[in-house]
Amino acid sequence: MSSRKLSGPKGRRLSIHVVTWNVASAAPPLDLSDLLQLNNQNLNLDIYVIGLQELNSGIISLLSDAAFNDSWSSFLMDVLSPLSFIKVSHVRMQGILLLVFAKYQHLPYIQILSTKSTPTGLFGYWGNKGGVNICLKLYGYYVSIINCHLPPHISNNYQRLEHFDRILEMQNCEGRDIPNILDHDEKKRKPAWTDRILWRLKRQPCAGPDTPGLPAPDFSLSLRSYGSHMMYGISDHKPVSGTFDLELKPLVSAPLIVLMPEDPWTVENDMMVSYSSTSDFPSSPWDWIGLYKVGLRDINDYVSYAWVGDSKVSCSDNLNQVYIDISNIPTTEDEFLLCYYSNSLGSVVGMSRPFQIPPGSLREDPLGEAQPQI
Repeated sequence: MSSRKLSGPKGRRLSIHVVTWNVASAAPPLDLSDLLQLNNQNLNLDIYVIGLQELNSGIISLLSDAAFNDSWSSFLMDVLSPLSFIKVSHVRMQGILLLVFAKYQHLPYIQILSTKSTPTGLFGYWGNKGGVNICLKLYGYYVSIINCHLPPHISNNYQRLEHFDRILEMQNCEGRDIPNILDHDEKKRKPAWTDRILWRLKRQPCAGPDTPGLPAPDFSLSLRSYGSHMMYGISDHKPVSGTFDLELKPLVSAPLIVLMPEDPWTVENDMMVSYSSTSDFPSSPWDWIGLYKVGLRDINDYVSYAWVGDSKVSCSDNLNQVYIDISNIPTTEDEFLLCYYSNSLGSVVGMSRPFQIPPGSLREDPLGEAQPQI
């Protein structure tokens, strides 16, 4: 790992806070300020990565969580959304949950490539043990995040090694030209079952006598803080967190979609939205544009939406226009923003600046109209 500081006006620093916690089926505590570093004004965090183990995975809880958000996800969204964090992605396998939150301005530069689950309990058929993975691209760089729950105790070391190897082998981003996550020294050591955070940065080697033409690395990762939080007593485990600074020169400098709400609104109960796209954007009729109140918790929190394929009214010189129904928005002084969701890429690829809109009259959604869900 290198802490080399990047130079040049195009460099960007992202602060990432990572949490791991075996919660022993407990509900969230009333206050997570210390764990999430909410009172540390100097951090200026951009991304949260939160891995939880041993969530309540009884039948009733699993059925309820399948229909609604689990209590931990809901609690974390309630805490982080007022701070402009949006849940970007999540993956759950029984009691193992992995969540990624990001400041909303980063959303167009985060592409979710895959989410995977690897059960290792009961000979690989049960998900009480195992790992879940989110593979994404962050400003053009590949990032793989894994949350593991391994067998405990020294006597289970061989089984733990076997499970660890299986999780890593199964959770690479298949078909991607990225380094194999197994290429590190963790396979040579005994993986602990206690709570900890492992990280590794892989990049091209620096130029040398035999490779004088290699470019200098364009990113670096440094650890700012690492420790446990002993004040939490809901579980027999204590949460562990680490704060990292990721410095990079973005490989993607502009969003794939640029959204522009039109003012004034020319059609009663509708607002016109113009957008342009890059030449290589893989558009789909199943793409949609959502209208959100500022402070949204995740991408499904829209107050109105439009399917791009059904609602497009004009297209010329790479400028497209669609109408979004705003008749069901009550009188409010809240600010709104627009997000363009790409079905092909499975991610938000464009976001507007916050704006205000005139109120519309309340009206029910048309019967039978499908609503997008992620």
